[in-house]
Amino acid sequence: MLQEVYLRVLDGRAQFAGQSSVKTWLFAVIRRTASEHQRRRWLRASLLERWLQPEPISDPASGPEAELGTSQDDARLRAALAGLPTRQQEVLHLVFYQDLTIEEAAGLLGISLGSARTHFERGKARLRERFGAGTVT
Repeated sequence: MLQEVYLRVLDGRAQFAGQSSVKTWLFAVIRRTASEHQRRRWLRASLLERWLQPEPISDPASGPEAELGTSQDDARLRAALAGLPTRQQEVLHLVFYQDLTIEEAAGLLGISLGSARTHFERGKARLRERFGAGTVT
């Protein structure tokens, strides 16, 4: 893993912007690389586990009607997300679907942490308004 950090630095994939000390920046690159490795390891393990599990026996109660309800909920969620401002969509997508922290999403989008938190909270609030009293975490 340390070799990958050195390669990121040498290849220019990790660039020092001068906003902190070199030591702090290097530790951030190491932490981010370790986090990505752990995320990949978890994803491989979960995919392997899912692949090795036997097919579930279908429940007659969860027939096409139940699946239709789920797909309608998915469609409502996609429509609600599409109705959000672009920056809120981006932050919510990165945090919920790409499993990034708000801080990582802010860095990726090139915005301040405070701005990312604001977009995150406003996006969740708008989704709560659309879906009623249910919680969005």
